[in-house]
Amino acid sequence: MKKQFISFIALGILISPAVLSQSIVGAGKAVDPYHYTSIKTATFSKVAVASAHPLASLAGAAMMKQGGNAFDAAITTQLVLAVVYPGAGNIGGGGFLVARKKDGENISIDFRETAPAHAGRDMYLDKNGNAQTDLSQNGRLAVGVPGSVAGLFATLPYAKLPFKQLIQPAIDIAEKGFVITAREAAGLNATREAFLKNSSAPSAFVKVTPWKAGDTLIQKDLAETLKRIRDKGQSGFYEGKTAELIVEEMKKGHGIITMEDLKNYKVKFRKALVFPYKKYSIIGMPPPSSGGIIVWQMMKMIEHKPIASYGFQSAKSVQLMVETERRAFADRAEHMGDPDFWKVPLQTLTSDSYIQSRMADYDSTKATPSKYVQAGKIKESEETTHISIIDSDGNMVTITTTLNGGYGSRTVVAGAGFLLNNEMDDFSIKPGVPNMYGAIGGEANAIQPGKRMLSSMTPTLVLDKNKQPLMVCGTPGGTTIPTSVYQTLVNVLEFNMSATDAVNKPKFHHQWLPDVVYVEPGFPKNIRDQLQQMGYSFIERPAIGRTEVIKILKDGKRETAADSRGDDSVAGF
Repeated sequence: MKKQFISFIALGILISPAVLSQSIVGAGKAVDPYHYTSIKTATFSKVAVASAHPLASLAGAAMMKQGGNAFDAAITTQLVLAVVYPGAGNIGGGGFLVARKKDGENISIDFRETAPAHAGRDMYLDKNGNAQTDLSQNGRLAVGVPGSVAGLFATLPYAKLPFKQLIQPAIDIAEKGFVITAREAAGLNATREAFLKNSSAPSAFVKVTPWKAGDTLIQKDLAETLKRIRDKGQSGFYEGKTAELIVEEMKKGHGIITMEDLKNYKVKFRKALVFPYKKYSIIGMPPPSSGGIIVWQMMKMIEHKPIASYGFQSAKSVQLMVETERRAFADRAEHMGDPDFWKVPLQTLTSDSYIQSRMADYDSTKATPSKYVQAGKIKESEETTHISIIDSDGNMVTITTTLNGGYGSRTVVAGAGFLLNNEMDDFSIKPGVPNMYGAIGGEANAIQPGKRMLSSMTPTLVLDKNKQPLMVCGTPGGTTIPTSVYQTLVNVLEFNMSATDAVNKPKFHHQWLPDVVYVEPGFPKNIRDQLQQMGYSFIERPAIGRTEVIKILKDGKRETAADSRGDDSVAGF
């Protein structure tokens, strides 16, 4: 109760109607950019937001307090993240939204970046045919046409409040500044030289002395860019001055995005993936996300196994889950890409008979080496950020959005103040050559003009046996995204965990190639030892993902958890 009370006060719930017409941002207001704390878990009775930054969560919840719904909160939270979380929050990237309206309608919005018109399948190969990954990961040539702003306006028809009201908190925080955390200071300092190398002009992210916790980050150029979006709508980004500034930045470093690329960008409304798992219904993102299919396959591979009786992170349950991850990622490499350019065999990949055939060679006593596990025969990004939201009416929104790597291409648009993505690296730049996350790809994910690059983003919703809201979840983490969501689902649906434990217990990850199991530092050593004896190789790595989960309890309250691996925070009332 104490944590809930803190969130309640932090939100400024007691603000009067007169204040509601004024800015919600400022000292002592609903969103105080100079005094805030990260609240990791709380239970709310009506609405809940979990995101990568306290100010973004507070702003989203405040919009619902002002009469908005989950979609209003989604727009505001994304925009504030673009200001306060430059490592991944963005207007220069892209992502996916999966939502379920209170009337039962499912919504799936694809605002993934696209390859520019002058892109080509061999654009990152040298004269000898060798892959030049530096060009696909850093600087202006690595940039895909951004989709985030178009995604906001595709969401707007489902919202209730005017866009000018929804964007104002982001403008205010950019213009007046916010106090950065120790983690944010470390990120900016570590990326300083990359900003200088890949940007044509000084930016707000670089200063003479190192950043430290408590410093104020002011972003005047970004504020002006946001004002153009406020005043001119989507065309305030994809046309006019902002578009001109993007193209000018491209010309300063071999970038290929043109005014026509920006003007021609369109979001895609996709059909959400929905599948039953025991008594539950799981709703996910279709291609060009690989995440929805991967989660579908993995959940169905364990559906008929008594995994709950194996116990959480027992050798038996982890071994089973690793083998499902191995097989699903083998299929990802071969069969998944942008469905507008590649015939993704969705019906076969998600059929029960196919999924069960993938587990025919499963042996519960030993590892199945990846060299013996190929994609099934069919005839027919790590700095990302996630938002989970539910409102008082039961509208559920889950969004994963990204720049791809940390701070994207490290290119700040001169005069516009925002970072551009390095999403072109999510294509297969050469068959068999891994991207920055070690993922292998082939023809299905080859570069083509206008094509959307394959993604691992996995925004996910769960309904209970009565088709009522049960979970809103998702995470950043490159190729670890689908496996983190998978483990979170299993933790709640099979091991009956609280949202907090489901988010924060140590994670593991396998992605077919390389043939190793990655584990976080807290993963149990005795389980690791048992699995090594069965033929598994392990690599300990830093934190896997930053999961945001809302779990609806039997009394209707919203148990909300933000990941302890970052500055993530919850808010609501």
